[in-house]
Amino acid sequence: MRDALDAARIALMLAPPNPRVGCVIVSAEGQLLGTGSTQRTGGPHAEIMALRDAETRGNNVAGATAYVTLEPCSHQGRTGPCCDALIAAGIKKVVASLTDPNPKVGGKGFERLRAAGIEVEVGPGATESRELNIGFFSRMVRGTPWVRMKMAASLDGQTALENGTSQWITSAPARADGHAWRARACAVLTGIGTVLEDNPRLDVREVDTPRQPQLVVVDSRLETPLDAHLFIAGRAITFYAAVPNDAKKAALEARGATVVYCPGRQPGTEGKVDLAAMLRDLATREINEVHVEAGHKLNGSLVREGLVDEFLLYLAPKLLGAGRGMVNIGPLAELSQAIELEFRETAMIGPDLRILARISGRDRF
Repeated sequence: MRDALDAARIALMLAPPNPRVGCVIVSAEGQLLGTGSTQRTGGPHAEIMALRDAETRGNNVAGATAYVTLEPCSHQGRTGPCCDALIAAGIKKVVASLTDPNPKVGGKGFERLRAAGIEVEVGPGATESRELNIGFFSRMVRGTPWVRMKMAASLDGQTALENGTSQWITSAPARADGHAWRARACAVLTGIGTVLEDNPRLDVREVDTPRQPQLVVVDSRLETPLDAHLFIAGRAITFYAAVPNDAKKAALEARGATVVYCPGRQPGTEGKVDLAAMLRDLATREINEVHVEAGHKLNGSLVREGLVDEFLLYLAPKLLGAGRGMVNIGPLAELSQAIELEFRETAMIGPDLRILARISGRDRF
């Protein structure tokens, strides 16, 4: 199963919105017969790639065991059912990490395999596989993407000087690492404040990637300039607005963008985008992971509304003093109001410290 998980990691940037799945086929004598990973959307799944690899190597898989990091699919989607391919190939046993959370599958693949006389074991590698596909599980179970907020700051928590200067607080290795996290996401999310102030591209440039994540912009009044650098990458862009502006909507759509009106419905939210509804809508558009790179105002709104699942933080060994903070959520009246986090991972990236911190209990779904 370790080899199957390694194969799944190969699909980290390639597979979304499909889950990242790896498959390894082993003979009864323990010989590796074939291995595969989920391909780009519409392409073969891991099981099919492993069967093809075995065929290319001249290996007969009849009577073999398939180790796969997620339940083989049982439905006709963009591709055919993988469980049927395993049955046809004569696989004797399937060891899978997890049941597929997709209600179109949800145990049906295992049922079909067992009905065909194939032994099924479920569980090995479950924790690793779920973490690798936390966004897919979030979309299928919660109906919203997994939201990861990336921030780069000085050791005293400043993301920019008071005058807005922020390039560059962290090092080149940290920026490249941040691009790798962008590349694994289905969508990068930012706000109109960042667009107008920094005119960023927010695409993946510092690392090789087989695809560009979509871009999502919270732009309540559709103020994004038509010549903004956001359009350079040529990827899908969705604007979420609150105030109707049909002329600007048409102009943005002429540039290939999608515009969705998603106004707040509660008192005090008039003229603002309903961020929770936006995330639910993104889930219907097959967005698994949202990578947030925004300013402290939008960051604060997302955090205050309980919409952020984890934080990807790069801390530079610098002190900037008074400046712009990471998240505008205060002031709090009591320490008990603090948002509790769990440190999931720390690593040195060049001279900077990378911290992955998750909202406590957020992954229990």
